[in-house]
Amino acid sequence: MYTYQTTGTCSRSISFDIVDGKLHNVSFEGGCPGNLKSIGILVEGMDAAEAAHKLLGVRCGHRPTSCGDQLAKAILEHL
Repeated sequence: MYTYQTTGTCSRSISFDIVDGKLHNVSFEGGCPGNLKSIGILVEGMDAAEAAHKLLGVRCGHRPTSCGDQLAKAILEHL
């Protein structure tokens, strides 16, 4: 299990596994529970690099980042 401390978002951290290049068990600590649980469900089993590519740069309102963007950064750091 890899854990990433987020910055600039309501969530405080993201935990996930990458097995054979695929994302598993994505969970966020803090933030908007429904939206973040949905992100975890949507990326479950997805190719980690593809998920990072799709989520990188997504913004939350006027913020320069989002929980999805932070997940992308976490994945890239881990890879």
